[in-house]
Amino acid sequence: MAEIPDGMLAIDPETAGGPEVLVPVERPTPRPGPGEVLIRVAAAGVNRPDVMQRQGHYPPPPGAPSIPGLEIAGEVVAIGADVGSELLGQPVCALVAGGGYAQYAVAHAGLCLPVPRGLSMEQAAALPETLFTVWTNVFQRAYAGEGDHLLVHGGTSGIGTMAIALGRLFGLTVIVTAGSDDKCAQAEKLGAAKAINYRTSDFVEEVKAFTGGRGVDIVLDMVGGDYVPRNLRCLAEEGRHVSIAVQRGAKVELSLWDIMRHRLTLTGSTLRGRDVEFKALVADELARMVWPHVEEGALRPVMDRSFPLAQAAQAHERMEAGDHLGKIVLTIS
Repeated sequence: MAEIPDGMLAIDPETAGGPEVLVPVERPTPRPGPGEVLIRVAAAGVNRPDVMQRQGHYPPPPGAPSIPGLEIAGEVVAIGADVGSELLGQPVCALVAGGGYAQYAVAHAGLCLPVPRGLSMEQAAALPETLFTVWTNVFQRAYAGEGDHLLVHGGTSGIGTMAIALGRLFGLTVIVTAGSDDKCAQAEKLGAAKAINYRTSDFVEEVKAFTGGRGVDIVLDMVGGDYVPRNLRCLAEEGRHVSIAVQRGAKVELSLWDIMRHRLTLTGSTLRGRDVEFKALVADELARMVWPHVEEGALRPVMDRSFPLAQAAQAHERMEAGDHLGKIVLTIS
C-alpha cells in the first residue's frame, strides 16, 4: 500500500441546511476493505441527490459515508484484499454510494471504469452517476430499442443531456422538455429531436403533434406529482413510464382504466441503495456496451462548470438555480 496521509480535506456537514454548510473540514482518510480500492480524487460530480442530502431529505444508505458525492475520478493509490495489483496507479472513474467530496474516497473495484486518453478527469467524474442511471432505467427497465421514442423532462440537466447522448448512439428519437427557449435550442443542438418549453407550451399536445398522435414509447420522469398523469397521456400503446425522482411529490392520482386499456407499464428505481453486486453487473454491461464509445470519443458528458472543493457551496447554488447546462463538477487538488 502506498503511503497515505492519516487525514484529508472533505465536505462533511454536521447538520442539514443551505449551501453555506458545505465547508472543508478535516476527516480521517478511509482505507479500502476487501474488494475495494482507495482513489486519490481529482474530480467529483455534483448531482441533485447531493443537494437533497445536504437539505436533510436524502440520508446516505446504511454503511455509506456521510460525505456527499456519488461519482469520482482519480488515481488508484491503494487496494484491499482480493483486488488485483494491476489497478494500482491506474486512472479510473467510479460510482460510489458517498464520499466523493473529499481528497480520497473508497470505491468497489467492480464499479471502476478506466479513464481513456483524451478524457479529462473532470469529464470522467461527470459520467458514472448519469450513465448508470440512464442505462439502468431507459435501456434495462424500459428495454429501449432502436427506433423507440423517448420523452425526458429536464433536457439540459445531467440526466437529460446523457439521455440525449445515449439516445443518439443507440438509435432513439429523444424528445425533451426544458424551461426556456434558450435551453430548448441548446438541447436540440445536442441532438434532441424535439425540445419543448414547458413554461409556454403543453408538452402533452406537443408530444402528440410531433409523433403524429402516436405518442412515445418511454417516459423518463424526474418530476413526479401532477406530471405523472400527463406523462401517461404522452405514451403510445404498450408504453413504459419510468420514475427516478419526485421533485413535485410522490403521491399521484391515476386512472387504472387508462393504464389497462393502453397496456402501459409503470416502473421506477433508485440507484444509490442498490447492492454492490447489482451495480457491478451494470458496470460490466456498460464496459461492454457503452465504454467503447467513450474510448472512441463518441460519448462525452456535457460540461457546465467546475468549482474547487472549497467552493462546493457555490456549486450547489448553481445547481439549485437551475441555470446549468450539463454537469457541474468539483475539482480536488
